[in-house]
Amino acid sequence: MGKGETQGMNAVQMATGVALGGLLALGVELILLLLGAAAVSRGIVKDSAAPQLTAAACVLGCFAGGLLACAKWKSRRLLGGLAAGAVCYLLILAVGLLMSETLALGGQALIELAGCLCGGALAGLLSGGRKKKRPSARKK
Repeated sequence: MGKGETQGMNAVQMATGVALGGLLALGVELILLLLGAAAVSRGIVKDSAAPQLTAAACVLGCFAGGLLACAKWKSRRLLGGLAAGAVCYLLILAVGLLMSETLALGGQALIELAGCLCGGALAGLLSGGRKKKRPSARKK
């Protein structure tokens, strides 16, 4: 197997990791938003906390998806986490566009973008690669 073939396989593996990470992030985010909606409807959380719940769901969902994406990346894990967060945000925009006829990009959309990117970046920073152990110098 040549060097080009290995790089092609790595690129496919990295793209697959980012796509799966974005889908996992969206799934986790939707579950967290469902739990938040149940808490609001039961009166546990006030209605005014909806933007904060949305931002927290974005961060936690993209953190989970970013960890999955970073597991597929051998290097540049921060970039992998950010890519998974960006994919999740694009999926959120696509779902929003399907649910309504217009695309409304306001302050809440910027908060969601920041939450997605922060969650993915946090996953990239905390996933850390395995560091090689240096051979210890023995004293005679």
